[in-house]
Amino acid sequence: MDGRAVAPAAGTILTAFATGTGSAFAVDLETTATVELTSDGEFVGEIDDRPEEDTSLIERCAELTVDRYADQAGLNADDVGARVLTESEIPMAAGLTSSSAAANATVLATLDALEIVDSVDRIDACRLGVTAARDVGVTTTGAFDDASASMLGGVTITDNDTDTLLQREEVDWHVLVYTPPERAYSGETDMDACRRIAPMAELVEELALDSRYGEAMTVNGFAYCGALEFSTAPMLEAMPDVTGVTLSGSGPSYVAVGERATLEDVRERWDDREGTTRLLETRTDGTQTRST
Repeated sequence: MDGRAVAPAAGTILTAFATGTGSAFAVDLETTATVELTSDGEFVGEIDDRPEEDTSLIERCAELTVDRYADQAGLNADDVGARVLTESEIPMAAGLTSSSAAANATVLATLDALEIVDSVDRIDACRLGVTAARDVGVTTTGAFDDASASMLGGVTITDNDTDTLLQREEVDWHVLVYTPPERAYSGETDMDACRRIAPMAELVEELALDSRYGEAMTVNGFAYCGALEFSTAPMLEAMPDVTGVTLSGSGPSYVAVGERATLEDVRERWDDREGTTRLLETRTDGTQTRST
């Protein structure tokens, strides 16, 4: 049995490193996972065009999903394995939720292959991917904020310590993303430095819960650029005309939201920098299955 699913990337509103509360929003870059169930009990992953990358996350996602739901599908979990292939247009280790998108797509594709995807709550499926990410050590906080935005679409605010969804809202924004050439792995984040800015993170949380997302993003960006020693220059190049701009996740990407014409002007400035810029839109549909 085969399954296939597509999950979007996400940008940051509130980075969860300081307090455990985070907020993110889905954007239209995608990761696709294709899962083929096997009868050998083995879980083997492959990342298309990136043979050197670690596949433990997608393998663990498929394994946890089979362990949890094989009985519901009328199968013996001990006899079921999976071959997982992911293909992605989301840059890896760039602060755009590449790991959470891969996890969400793999979990839903596995459920699709088990032919029970419509009977599983999306938040429960999201939590499986978060558990897998913690198991293999690709996340510091569990990244439930990023994962929930990718799974559900729109803006989500979460308590990452308890994997609780605090708020979700659908938004329709234009989004500009600047990704420098370097990578930044969230598992290597200086958490002590992040905890020092907890009072600022609490202010960002208040703004986000009040749906003042643009202001929240910008305060978050300056605070975390300081804590993680990233330049604030890309943010200053986007201000004051954009609605909000921030460092995304653990970096190195920056995201800005606002009117399309304004973002096109900012893109001209960011294009002078080494790296890649993308003009995107938000996603409200979240992770979805696709026919194989």
